[in-house]
Amino acid sequence: MGKHFGNLARVRHVISYSLSPFEQQAFPNILSHGVPNVGRRFASQVLKVVPPLALGYLIYSWGTQEFERLKRKNPADYEHDQ
Repeated sequence: MGKHFGNLARVRHVISYSLSPFEQQAFPNILSHGVPNVGRRFASQVLKVVPPLALGYLIYSWGTQEFERLKRKNPADYEHDQ
C-alpha cells in the first residue's frame, strides 16, 4: 500500500558514494594542517577586511563627535541677555 519514504521516486543517472564511519577520521591532522591553514587564511583576508571597517569606524566616530559639537549652544550668543 504505497511506497516507503526512501523509494518514492525513481532517480536515474545519479551515483552517490559513501565512506563507512569506521574508516574515516574525525579530525585528521588538525594541529599540523588545520591551525596553520586558519592562520594563512586569516592573514590573506586581513588587508581586505580591516581597512574598510577602520574607515567606517573613523567616519562614524567623527560624525558622532560633530553631532555632539553642533548640538551644543554657543555661549557667545547669550552674553548680553541680561
